[in-house]
Amino acid sequence: MTRRAFIALLGGAAAWPIAARAQQPAMPVIGFFSPSSAGTSAYMVDGLRRGLAETGYVEGRNVTIEYRWAEGHYDRLPELAAELVRRRVDVIFASGSSAPGLAAKAATSTIPIVFQTGGDPVADGLVPSMNRPGTNVTGVSRVTVLLDSKRLELLHEAVPKASTFALLVNRDSPRTDLVIERVQKAARSLGLAVVIVKVGAEAELDEAFAAIARERAGALLVSTDPAMDRWREKTVALTVQHMLPTMFSNREYILQGGLRSYDSSIVDSFRQAGSYVGRILKGEKPAELPVLEPTKFDFVLNLKTAKAIGLEIPLKMHAFADEVIE
Repeated sequence: MTRRAFIALLGGAAAWPIAARAQQPAMPVIGFFSPSSAGTSAYMVDGLRRGLAETGYVEGRNVTIEYRWAEGHYDRLPELAAELVRRRVDVIFASGSSAPGLAAKAATSTIPIVFQTGGDPVADGLVPSMNRPGTNVTGVSRVTVLLDSKRLELLHEAVPKASTFALLVNRDSPRTDLVIERVQKAARSLGLAVVIVKVGAEAELDEAFAAIARERAGALLVSTDPAMDRWREKTVALTVQHMLPTMFSNREYILQGGLRSYDSSIVDSFRQAGSYVGRILKGEKPAELPVLEPTKFDFVLNLKTAKAIGLEIPLKMHAFADEVIE
């Protein structure tokens, strides 16, 4: 072998590791977007990460997550979806309600989309069928909006003498009208009157509770809405200040001092969605993955708060509760 050939051989060998590195597949990217904010959604994102881990994906190690938060502005969702499509993410995870999923669906028909919603995916137009989505869209439905009648029933059992209840809703949520319709229907079946109070910002909560007091509502049902979760701390404080028996939609309110909540497990729904995202990254098709429904429901009761507002909780509710905070 000539000296020139030997040097060329060494040069080629030195390039092998570089070439091998260049041939390694790029780390997949998940585009995550929500109408909520990062601060109030941390526990949900942990559920997503657990689902990803079940399929072998760990954020920062073998998958990247690009986060986009609408901070309560539903009108920003189409813009955020378009941004993730331009970013050419591998999968879009649309969480918080049907609105992000619909925005993602309008933005792309090719990038796989996994949604997490409290609504009805078929009625909302996300998928044509729960069992066979048939498109680039699938996900998890928590059927949250279908639970409002049960929440009202549980609240009525706690304050049976109250004849007027208040419903606090986000005026900007695309599903507010549906929530109002369902709660009014449930109230009529129980012989109750419902006062509808709409808010669009945290600064409006004081006046909202003043209006509830003027209407002499005996209890309050707080609507499920990811944007309203940003006002969780103040909402809870006002319910205690006004000594108002209140039913919330998820456990986080109760951990901060709310009275009670009833809902399908939101953390578990994010875990389910995370597992679907991982399976799609491994090659499965959204069209062939049926929309998942909740397997776990939580009724959480805070006896410390009940005592603070002077409310006696029936013993049968103690037994019914999945978790009692004392």
